[in-house]
Amino acid sequence: MRNASRGEATRTAILDAAERLFAEHGLDGVSHRQISSAAGQGNNAAVGYHFGTTGDLVAAIVERHTTPIDALRGAMADRVAGSTDIRDWVDCLFRPMADHLESLGSPTWWARLSAQLAADPRRHALYVQHALRSDALSRTVAGFTACLPDLPEPVREERAAMSRLLSVHVFADRETALAEGSPTPRASWSETADGVVDAMVGLWTAPVTHPS
Repeated sequence: MRNASRGEATRTAILDAAERLFAEHGLDGVSHRQISSAAGQGNNAAVGYHFGTTGDLVAAIVERHTTPIDALRGAMADRVAGSTDIRDWVDCLFRPMADHLESLGSPTWWARLSAQLAADPRRHALYVQHALRSDALSRTVAGFTACLPDLPEPVREERAAMSRLLSVHVFADRETALAEGSPTPRASWSETADGVVDAMVGLWTAPVTHPS
């Protein structure tokens, strides 16, 4: 038991260190040696021993955040089941991220790392893989889609990409400002989510200009 507890503590320390370093220096700017050192591990092979490749390590970081976010989203989706108000479903899509960041206390690094993952085609697949397994996200997307039955599919895909990038960068910008001690437009993560939801409802309900 003691060895198992020690191993879990080491894994947690590595995840914490890796998340911070990736957020601050980029996914391609950090070595296993740096992560091991930041995690207080004298063995430079600790990352490989506990996680394998950098891709495996990033996947583990994604999993430890998406799991609680999924739980929050599932509870929200239960509360608005059957709603035909698009704002209810947009709230389900984006507020869980803000609520999760609030629950982590300060400082956080997940928003900045999420923005990097969303903008990196090589690693965005990690999100896609998670989305395919997420019942909460599937139910939310279904409820959301039902509110916009006449939106052309190409426009839907375009706005989905806009939404993903806009939301992650708004959260990442707030996290960066908090880390630097700079002013933020909103006083809390919840209020930041209000702003994101307002913008997303406007984006998704905007008129469509069809090609001539």
